[in-house]
Amino acid sequence: MEQCKICSLYDLNETIAAALFEGVTYPWEVLSQISSFILSLGEQLDSSCYVRHAEDIWVAKSADIAPSACLNGPLIVDEHAQIRHGAFIRGSAVVGKGAVVGNSTELKNVVLFNEVQVPHYNYVGDSVLGFRSHMGAGSITSNVKSDKTLVVIKDGKQHKIETGRKKVGAMLGDYVEVGCNSVLNPGTVIGRNTNIYPLSMVRGVIPANSIFKHQQDIVTKSSDN
Repeated sequence: MEQCKICSLYDLNETIAAALFEGVTYPWEVLSQISSFILSLGEQLDSSCYVRHAEDIWVAKSADIAPSACLNGPLIVDEHAQIRHGAFIRGSAVVGKGAVVGNSTELKNVVLFNEVQVPHYNYVGDSVLGFRSHMGAGSITSNVKSDKTLVVIKDGKQHKIETGRKKVGAMLGDYVEVGCNSVLNPGTVIGRNTNIYPLSMVRGVIPANSIFKHQQDIVTKSSDN
């Protein structure tokens, strides 16, 4: 499925974790490597720009971290990112340049590309969010199936890819907009420049440059959208 490939979803110039994606085809393939990658990259960061807050937490000096935020490693917070009041980072997270992790938002085993916004009451786990993607208030990535079986990426009824993982959240391409209180089911892949209506329940592969109204009503963006 071409639209699920890293090269179709992401501009790797827009993340400090670009090397993590080298040599793999699909973004969920990096999920098992995020933690070890952070530990390796952290040791190489310029100490004039980044402060080592704990054994496995590196935070850019220009980042804005609320005193009430809870940070656990391995973790890298890049330049000019904001970690706001009550945010909970459980670890194994890369927060990109200028990204916003907002109040009551929880992150776990994720890569947030530069300028991603997860600003209000979001849960993002076992996921990769592309450049300038945005999750509206209350929207979440569900990362485990209710029957606890391994996650399969499905494109309609024609194609599927076995991930071999029990935990896979959502892969959001660059410039994706997710409406408030939406649920992205395990293994959801959303192509670049796609908008998800509020209160949506999303599953499978959603094409790039689309508007998702509901599962049976996905339209291609026009110049008037």
